[in-house]
Amino acid sequence: MDKDGAFHVDDIILVTSSDALRDVLLSKLANEFTMKDLGPLSSFLGISVSRTPNGLFLNQSSYAQDIIQRAGLVSYNPAATPIDTSGKQSESAGNLYHDPTFYRSLPGAHQYLTFTRPDISYGTISLGLSISKSKSTSLVSYTDADWAGYPDTRRSTSGYYVYLV
Repeated sequence: MDKDGAFHVDDIILVTSSDALRDVLLSKLANEFTMKDLGPLSSFLGISVSRTPNGLFLNQSSYAQDIIQRAGLVSYNPAATPIDTSGKQSESAGNLYHDPTFYRSLPGAHQYLTFTRPDISYGTISLGLSISKSKSTSLVSYTDADWAGYPDTRRSTSGYYVYLV
């Protein structure tokens, strides 16, 4: 929270079953909060979003391909197992990597990808998640929080998912 009592919310996706419902919800939210509509959703936090006749299709193949390209592994073939079962290197083998910061960024990017898509670890780069309309009218909400998770500032992070099913 800012010193004036305001807080900043970022990265919210609003998906509705009709343009009229979206307009009503955006209007109500705009009456309460300062916000900006960024238009139709095409990607979100490395997840590509495409519209299908039945709803939305989410995948991370572009994000995964970007990691592969940044790592210089485009010409490599997938392996049957994601772990090298035979290779062992000593600390003194080979040359030091010329850009350790870049090198350390790759495991972080891969970790984010495998946390959000564990099946990526097994080579299913083109698969994704289909979201379609439902006739049910139940409201389902999920939340996760890391209370005071930052040791220096004691700030908290949280995430919410509210779904009308």
